[in-house]
Amino acid sequence: MDEVQRILLRREAIAKRVQELGEEVSADRSPTDPLLAVAILRGAVIFAADLVREIKGPVELDFMAVSSYGNHSVSHGEVHVLKDLTEEIAGRDVLLVEDIVDTGHTVRFLLDTLGKRGPRSLRVCALLDKADRREVEVPIDYVGFRIPDAFVVGYGLDYAGRFRNHPEILALRPEALTS
Repeated sequence: MDEVQRILLRREAIAKRVQELGEEVSADRSPTDPLLAVAILRGAVIFAADLVREIKGPVELDFMAVSSYGNHSVSHGEVHVLKDLTEEIAGRDVLLVEDIVDTGHTVRFLLDTLGKRGPRSLRVCALLDKADRREVEVPIDYVGFRIPDAFVVGYGLDYAGRFRNHPEILALRPEALTS
């Protein structure tokens, strides 16, 4: 893996933090009201699967797919819905589960889009927060790790479809990014 600059987060640290996030979410919710976790495909699916197993009480899982990167290393800023939710969210407690928040444009789009559908509550849980790249301020209720401005892959995150299955978060060498 010549493209890898360094291991940013080891699998043990990720597992520990995901467990802690599950405890935080559990503490902030009613143990009897169902929570709808909305995982943003494809990057957040591994994180979401691990996270929902750590949340106490009834949890349902749905998915949305949006695109702002395509196969590029830099977001082009325009967000498109590729797959919408199958569940209604009006009057429900919703937890938006994201792999990474960097510029904030995607999360802002999702909060605006889902907020119009009338959820009782709408919170954000992000595995990674790359605040140095923030262009739009967005609330992140639960943050796994704050990371430096590096292009990261692994644990669901990819570069042009590669590295999703790696169990650790890796920083790629800048010269490995072709677009």
